[in-house]
Amino acid sequence: MVSFERVFEVIDLPVDIVEKADAQTIKKARGEIRFEDVTFVYDSGNGKQLSDVHRYGSMDNVAGVLSGKVAAADDEDQSGRSQARRNALEDVSFCVEPGQIAALVGPSGAGKTTLTYLIPRLYDPTSGVVRIDGKDLRDLSLESLSAQIGMVTQETHLFHDTIRTNLQYAKLNAGQKELEAACRVANIHDFIQGLPDGYDTIVGERGFRLSGGEKQRLALARVILKNPRILILDEATSSLDSQSEALIQDALEKVMADRTNIVIAHRLSTILAADMILVMDRGRIVESGAHDDLLQKGGLYATLYETQFRKDAN
Repeated sequence: MVSFERVFEVIDLPVDIVEKADAQTIKKARGEIRFEDVTFVYDSGNGKQLSDVHRYGSMDNVAGVLSGKVAAADDEDQSGRSQARRNALEDVSFCVEPGQIAALVGPSGAGKTTLTYLIPRLYDPTSGVVRIDGKDLRDLSLESLSAQIGMVTQETHLFHDTIRTNLQYAKLNAGQKELEAACRVANIHDFIQGLPDGYDTIVGERGFRLSGGEKQRLALARVILKNPRILILDEATSSLDSQSEALIQDALEKVMADRTNIVIAHRLSTILAADMILVMDRGRIVESGAHDDLLQKGGLYATLYETQFRKDAN
Protein backbone atom coordinates (compact mmCIF):
# COMPACT_ATOMS: atom_id res chain seq x y z
CA MET A 1 0.00 0.00 0.00
CA VAL A 2 2.83 2.37 0.85
CA SER A 3 4.38 1.73 -2.57
CA PHE A 4 1.15 2.70 -4.34
CA GLU A 5 0.92 5.88 -2.27
CA ARG A 6 4.42 6.85 -3.39
CA VAL A 7 3.53 6.11 -7.03
CA PHE A 8 0.48 8.38 -6.83
CA GLU A 9 2.55 11.12 -5.18
CA VAL A 10 4.83 11.14 -8.22
CA ILE A 11 1.89 11.02 -10.66
CA ASP A 12 0.31 14.03 -8.93
CA LEU A 13 3.40 16.21 -9.33
CA PRO A 14 2.79 19.26 -11.56
CA VAL A 15 4.04 19.10 -15.15
CA ASP A 16 6.94 21.51 -15.66
CA ILE A 17 7.00 21.48 -19.46
CA VAL A 18 3.81 23.05 -20.79
CA GLU A 19 2.93 23.48 -24.46
CA LYS A 20 1.59 26.85 -25.57
CA ALA A 21 -1.99 26.96 -26.79
CA ASP A 22 -0.79 28.47 -30.09
CA ALA A 23 2.34 26.29 -30.40
CA GLN A 24 3.89 26.13 -33.86
CA THR A 25 4.42 22.87 -35.71
CA ILE A 26 7.85 22.20 -37.17
CA LYS A 27 7.42 19.72 -40.01
CA LYS A 28 10.95 19.20 -41.31
CA ALA A 29 13.76 20.92 -39.46
CA ARG A 30 16.96 22.01 -41.17
CA GLY A 31 18.74 21.12 -37.94
CA GLU A 32 20.38 24.34 -36.75
CA ILE A 33 20.79 24.31 -32.94
CA ARG A 34 21.52 27.54 -31.10
CA PHE A 35 22.01 28.20 -27.38
CA GLU A 36 21.80 31.87 -26.36
CA ASP A 37 23.10 32.74 -22.87
CA VAL A 38 21.53 29.61 -21.38
CA THR A 39 21.64 29.11 -17.62
CA PHE A 40 19.93 26.16 -15.96
CA VAL A 41 19.29 25.40 -12.29
CA TYR A 42 17.68 22.10 -11.34
CA ASP A 43 15.88 23.46 -8.27
CA SER A 44 14.47 26.60 -9.86
CA GLY A 45 10.82 25.50 -9.96
CA ASN A 46 8.04 26.48 -7.61
CA GLY A 47 5.58 24.26 -5.79
CA LYS A 48 5.94 20.60 -5.00
CA GLN A 49 8.99 18.90 -6.50
CA LEU A 50 10.04 15.29 -7.01
CA SER A 51 12.50 15.88 -4.18
CA ASP A 52 9.51 16.36 -1.84
CA VAL A 53 8.35 12.77 -2.38
CA HIS A 54 9.66 10.71 0.53
CA ARG A 55 12.29 8.09 -0.28
CA TYR A 56 14.04 5.46 1.77
CA GLY A 57 17.64 4.31 1.94
CA SER A 58 19.93 5.28 -0.91
CA MET A 59 17.11 6.98 -2.80
CA ASP A 60 17.43 9.88 -0.36
CA ASN A 61 20.54 10.76 -2.35
CA VAL A 62 18.44 11.07 -5.51
CA ALA A 63 16.15 13.55 -3.79
CA GLY A 64 19.17 15.57 -2.73
CA VAL A 65 20.58 15.66 -6.23
CA LEU A 66 17.26 16.75 -7.74
CA SER A 67 16.87 19.48 -5.14
CA GLY A 68 20.40 20.74 -5.74
CA LYS A 69 21.37 20.15 -2.11
CA VAL A 70 23.59 17.13 -2.80
CA ALA A 71 26.13 16.66 -5.58
CA ALA A 72 25.47 13.84 -8.03
CA ALA A 73 27.65 10.77 -7.57
CA ASP A 74 29.59 11.38 -10.77
CA ASP A 75 30.09 15.10 -10.16
CA GLU A 76 33.86 14.85 -9.92
CA ASP A 77 36.47 15.35 -12.57
CA GLN A 78 39.37 13.01 -13.26
CA SER A 79 41.39 14.57 -10.45
CA GLY A 80 38.64 14.08 -7.88
CA ARG A 81 37.67 17.77 -7.84
CA SER A 82 33.99 18.22 -7.07
CA GLN A 83 31.85 19.67 -9.87
CA ALA A 84 28.95 20.32 -7.47
CA ARG A 85 27.43 23.79 -7.93
CA ARG A 86 24.12 25.59 -8.00
CA ASN A 87 24.03 26.26 -11.76
CA ALA A 88 24.13 23.09 -13.84
CA LEU A 89 24.69 25.32 -16.89
CA GLU A 90 25.84 28.94 -16.85
CA ASP A 91 25.80 31.45 -19.75
CA VAL A 92 26.15 28.76 -22.42
CA SER A 93 26.14 30.05 -26.01
CA PHE A 94 27.01 28.22 -29.24
CA CYS A 95 25.57 27.38 -32.65
CA VAL A 96 25.68 24.09 -34.54
CA GLU A 97 24.89 24.42 -38.24
CA PRO A 98 22.66 21.89 -40.05
CA GLY A 99 24.52 18.65 -40.77
CA GLN A 100 27.45 19.40 -38.46
CA ILE A 101 28.86 17.16 -35.73
CA ALA A 102 29.47 18.85 -32.38
CA ALA A 103 31.47 16.88 -29.81
CA LEU A 104 30.94 17.68 -26.13
CA VAL A 105 33.94 16.86 -23.94
CA GLY A 106 34.79 17.66 -20.35
CA PRO A 107 35.09 16.20 -16.85
CA SER A 108 32.26 14.16 -15.37
CA GLY A 109 29.59 16.45 -13.97
CA ALA A 110 30.58 19.37 -16.20
CA GLY A 111 27.03 19.70 -17.58
CA LYS A 112 27.26 17.78 -20.85
CA THR A 113 24.23 15.56 -20.25
CA THR A 114 22.17 18.44 -18.88
CA LEU A 115 22.92 20.44 -22.03
CA THR A 116 21.65 17.62 -24.26
CA TYR A 117 18.44 17.32 -22.20
CA LEU A 118 17.52 20.91 -23.04
CA ILE A 119 17.49 20.24 -26.81
CA PRO A 120 14.43 17.90 -26.81
CA ARG A 121 12.95 20.14 -24.09
CA LEU A 122 13.07 17.63 -21.28
CA TYR A 123 13.79 20.78 -19.27
CA ASP A 124 13.41 24.49 -20.00
CA PRO A 125 16.31 26.90 -19.38
CA THR A 126 16.17 28.95 -16.20
CA SER A 127 17.26 31.87 -18.38
CA GLY A 128 18.32 32.25 -21.98
CA VAL A 129 16.93 30.60 -25.11
CA VAL A 130 17.42 27.31 -26.96
CA ARG A 131 16.46 27.49 -30.64
CA ILE A 132 16.05 25.07 -33.52
CA ASP A 133 16.12 26.76 -36.93
CA GLY A 134 15.80 30.11 -35.16
CA LYS A 135 12.62 29.14 -33.30
CA ASP A 136 12.44 29.17 -29.50
CA LEU A 137 11.70 25.59 -28.41
CA ARG A 138 9.00 26.92 -26.07
CA ASP A 139 7.06 28.14 -29.14
CA LEU A 140 6.98 24.67 -30.75
CA SER A 141 4.54 21.83 -30.21
CA LEU A 142 6.06 19.03 -28.15
CA GLU A 143 4.99 16.35 -30.63
CA SER A 144 6.57 18.01 -33.65
CA LEU A 145 9.74 18.81 -31.68
CA SER A 146 10.04 15.20 -30.54
CA ALA A 147 9.69 13.99 -34.12
CA GLN A 148 12.80 15.96 -35.13
CA ILE A 149 15.09 14.55 -32.43
CA GLY A 150 16.51 11.10 -31.75
CA MET A 151 18.45 10.20 -28.61
CA VAL A 152 20.83 7.32 -27.98
CA THR A 153 21.90 7.25 -24.35
CA GLN A 154 24.53 5.12 -22.65
CA GLU A 155 21.82 3.00 -21.07
CA THR A 156 19.61 1.47 -23.77
CA HIS A 157 16.01 1.33 -22.54
CA LEU A 158 14.36 -1.94 -23.58
CA PHE A 159 11.05 -3.35 -22.36
CA HIS A 160 10.30 -6.96 -21.42
CA ASP A 161 8.87 -7.68 -24.85
CA THR A 162 9.92 -8.80 -28.31
CA ILE A 163 12.67 -7.25 -30.39
CA ARG A 164 9.97 -6.29 -32.90
CA THR A 165 7.90 -4.39 -30.32
CA ASN A 166 10.94 -2.64 -28.88
CA LEU A 167 11.88 -1.44 -32.36
CA GLN A 168 8.33 -0.30 -33.15
CA TYR A 169 8.36 2.16 -30.27
CA ALA A 170 10.25 4.36 -32.73
CA LYS A 171 7.66 3.84 -35.49
CA LEU A 172 4.48 2.02 -34.56
CA ASN A 173 3.45 1.13 -38.11
CA ALA A 174 6.86 -0.16 -39.24
CA GLY A 175 6.50 -3.41 -41.18
CA GLN A 176 8.88 -6.35 -41.36
CA LYS A 177 10.80 -5.07 -44.38
CA GLU A 178 11.32 -1.68 -42.75
CA LEU A 179 12.47 -3.27 -39.50
CA GLU A 180 14.95 -5.48 -41.34
CA ALA A 181 16.30 -2.58 -43.41
CA ALA A 182 16.94 -0.51 -40.27
CA CYS A 183 18.58 -3.44 -38.50
CA ARG A 184 20.85 -4.11 -41.47
CA VAL A 185 22.12 -0.53 -41.33
CA ALA A 186 22.63 -0.94 -37.56
CA ASN A 187 24.53 -4.22 -38.10
CA ILE A 188 22.12 -6.22 -35.92
CA HIS A 189 19.91 -8.02 -38.50
CA ASP A 190 22.14 -11.08 -38.90
CA PHE A 191 22.26 -11.56 -35.13
CA ILE A 192 18.46 -11.34 -34.87
CA GLN A 193 17.96 -13.78 -37.73
CA GLY A 194 20.19 -16.26 -35.92
CA LEU A 195 17.89 -16.32 -32.88
CA PRO A 196 15.31 -19.15 -32.70
CA ASP A 197 12.38 -16.70 -32.65
CA GLY A 198 14.03 -13.99 -34.75
CA TYR A 199 12.32 -10.62 -34.38
CA ASP A 200 9.79 -12.19 -31.99
CA THR A 201 12.48 -13.00 -29.42
CA ILE A 202 11.72 -11.73 -25.91
CA VAL A 203 14.66 -9.58 -24.77
CA GLY A 204 13.94 -9.84 -21.03
CA GLU A 205 13.61 -7.10 -18.43
CA ARG A 206 15.76 -4.15 -19.58
CA GLY A 207 17.13 -6.41 -22.30
CA PHE A 208 19.13 -8.59 -19.90
CA ARG A 209 19.29 -11.40 -22.47
CA LEU A 210 21.31 -9.20 -24.83
CA SER A 211 24.90 -8.04 -24.58
CA GLY A 212 25.81 -4.38 -24.24
CA GLY A 213 26.85 -4.16 -27.88
CA GLU A 214 23.63 -5.83 -29.09
CA LYS A 215 21.50 -3.40 -27.08
CA GLN A 216 23.41 -0.43 -28.47
CA ARG A 217 22.85 -1.60 -32.03
CA LEU A 218 19.13 -2.04 -31.36
CA ALA A 219 19.06 1.55 -30.08
CA LEU A 220 20.68 2.70 -33.33
CA ALA A 221 18.12 0.72 -35.34
CA ARG A 222 15.36 2.57 -33.51
CA VAL A 223 16.91 5.91 -34.46
CA ILE A 224 17.05 4.81 -38.09
CA LEU A 225 13.35 3.91 -37.98
CA LYS A 226 12.47 7.28 -36.47
CA ASN A 227 14.68 9.11 -38.99
CA PRO A 228 15.13 12.36 -37.02
CA ARG A 229 16.91 15.43 -38.36
CA ILE A 230 18.85 15.85 -35.11
CA LEU A 231 20.69 13.07 -33.28
CA ILE A 232 21.85 13.31 -29.67
CA LEU A 233 24.33 10.59 -28.79
CA ASP A 234 25.97 9.77 -25.48
CA GLU A 235 28.77 7.38 -26.41
CA ALA A 236 28.99 4.31 -24.22
CA THR A 237 32.02 4.19 -21.94
CA SER A 238 31.74 0.46 -21.26
CA SER A 239 34.35 -1.78 -22.83
CA LEU A 240 33.27 -3.95 -25.75
CA ASP A 241 35.04 -6.70 -27.62
CA SER A 242 36.76 -5.58 -30.82
CA GLN A 243 34.13 -7.11 -33.11
CA SER A 244 31.21 -5.40 -31.33
CA GLU A 245 33.12 -2.12 -31.26
CA ALA A 246 33.74 -2.30 -35.01
CA LEU A 247 30.08 -3.09 -35.75
CA ILE A 248 28.87 -0.18 -33.62
CA GLN A 249 31.33 2.32 -35.12
CA ASP A 250 30.34 1.27 -38.64
CA ALA A 251 26.65 1.65 -37.75
CA LEU A 252 27.26 5.04 -36.14
CA GLU A 253 28.89 6.43 -39.27
CA LYS A 254 25.78 5.49 -41.26
CA VAL A 255 23.32 6.78 -38.65
CA MET A 256 25.09 10.14 -38.22
CA ALA A 257 25.29 10.87 -41.95
CA ASP A 258 23.19 13.82 -43.17
CA ARG A 259 22.01 14.78 -39.68
CA THR A 260 22.93 17.40 -37.11
CA ASN A 261 24.74 15.49 -34.36
CA ILE A 262 25.40 16.45 -30.74
CA VAL A 263 27.72 13.82 -29.26
CA ILE A 264 28.95 13.42 -25.70
CA ALA A 265 32.24 12.02 -26.92
CA HIS A 266 34.40 9.45 -25.17
CA ARG A 267 36.35 8.19 -28.20
CA LEU A 268 39.12 10.06 -29.97
CA SER A 269 37.83 8.95 -33.38
CA THR A 270 34.51 10.70 -32.72
CA ILE A 271 36.23 13.88 -31.54
CA LEU A 272 38.49 14.00 -34.60
CA ALA A 273 35.47 13.57 -36.89
CA ALA A 274 33.62 16.50 -35.29
CA ASP A 275 33.18 19.83 -37.05
CA MET A 276 33.42 21.57 -33.69
CA ILE A 277 34.52 20.57 -30.20
CA LEU A 278 32.84 22.18 -27.19
CA VAL A 279 34.87 21.80 -24.00
CA MET A 280 32.79 22.06 -20.82
CA ASP A 281 33.83 22.62 -17.23
CA ARG A 282 31.59 23.40 -14.26
CA GLY A 283 28.58 24.18 -16.42
CA ARG A 284 30.36 26.51 -18.84
CA ILE A 285 31.84 26.16 -22.32
CA VAL A 286 35.44 27.09 -21.60
CA GLU A 287 36.96 26.25 -25.00
CA SER A 288 35.69 25.56 -28.50
CA GLY A 289 37.29 24.85 -31.83
CA ALA A 290 39.08 22.14 -33.78
CA HIS A 291 41.28 19.41 -32.29
CA ASP A 292 44.66 20.80 -33.37
CA ASP A 293 43.82 24.37 -32.36
CA LEU A 294 42.64 23.28 -28.91
CA LEU A 295 45.78 21.21 -28.34
CA GLN A 296 47.94 24.22 -29.13
CA LYS A 297 46.10 26.32 -26.53
CA GLY A 298 47.32 23.97 -23.80
CA GLY A 299 44.09 24.33 -21.81
CA LEU A 300 41.58 21.86 -20.42
CA TYR A 301 41.17 20.04 -23.73
CA ALA A 302 44.90 19.40 -23.94
CA THR A 303 44.80 18.00 -20.40
CA LEU A 304 41.85 15.73 -21.23
CA TYR A 305 43.62 14.57 -24.37
CA GLU A 306 46.71 13.55 -22.42
CA THR A 307 44.78 11.84 -19.61
CA GLN A 308 41.84 10.25 -21.44
CA PHE A 309 41.97 10.32 -25.23
CA ARG A 310 45.60 9.91 -26.25
CA LYS A 311 45.62 6.19 -25.45
CA ASP A 312 43.08 5.71 -28.28
CA ALA A 313 45.62 7.08 -30.77
CA ASN A 314 48.21 4.43 -29.93
